[in-house]
Amino acid sequence: MGRLAGKIALVTGGASVPGLGSTTAQVFAREGAFVYITDRDLAGAEAVAEGIKAAGGQAKALAHDVTSEADWDRVMAAIDEGHGRLDVLVNNAGIAVLGMLDQCTLEAWLHQNNVNLNSVFLGTKRGAEMMRRKGDDGKARGGSIINISSVAGLIGVPGCSAYAASKGGVRLFSKVAAVEGAADGIRCNSVHPGMIATNIQGVALEDNAANYDATMALIPMGYMGAPEDVANLNLFLASDESRYITGTEMVVDGGMTAR
Repeated sequence: MGRLAGKIALVTGGASVPGLGSTTAQVFAREGAFVYITDRDLAGAEAVAEGIKAAGGQAKALAHDVTSEADWDRVMAAIDEGHGRLDVLVNNAGIAVLGMLDQCTLEAWLHQNNVNLNSVFLGTKRGAEMMRRKGDDGKARGGSIINISSVAGLIGVPGCSAYAASKGGVRLFSKVAAVEGAADGIRCNSVHPGMIATNIQGVALEDNAANYDATMALIPMGYMGAPEDVANLNLFLASDESRYITGTEMVVDGGMTAR
């Protein structure tokens, strides 16, 4: 307990239950962080925040369209007013628009990349700006930025052309952010979940049902992971235990990409 004691964290896309964002927020709060939970679904984010507070943690929900630059400015201003700093940012919000390439429209392609990739650019840029602020010692405060990608950003998964492009972009963008932020103590890593039992995974399975059995057969461990499996890795990357880890891609996939 207390691995994030005193830290201020922001987790986007935190309304869905079960989901990576809501579970990560719960784990962070359990370990002592004050967690800002944002989502377009404010009521859902507030429910997660209330659950955290009922369990003895600290959290606040904010409405947030992660594709809106103005919304990012508003959310960061609220965090600045509330705490004056940001130690951890988890760019988790995302969608899965799946289908075979010959069925993928330009509209779907652009929408997928806007939500999954452009939002990570906006969040990382704003988060790094706050983390570069100088503390009482005259040095940048630094912090940890965790960008949620996917195994589809590492390997080719049928039916995932637009999704894979967005998640592959997150991976390499995160490496550039890591290199540029290192001198100021800003770490940036990408996390690549495989088949995890979340609400978005359920939607993805419906959209890509024809490839479901083939995809599941690729998992050596033979079953889907739980949201906690990803949240626990996010916890490690958010904590000072990972202080010398930046620019990496970390996989949580039951061995799927080991083949």
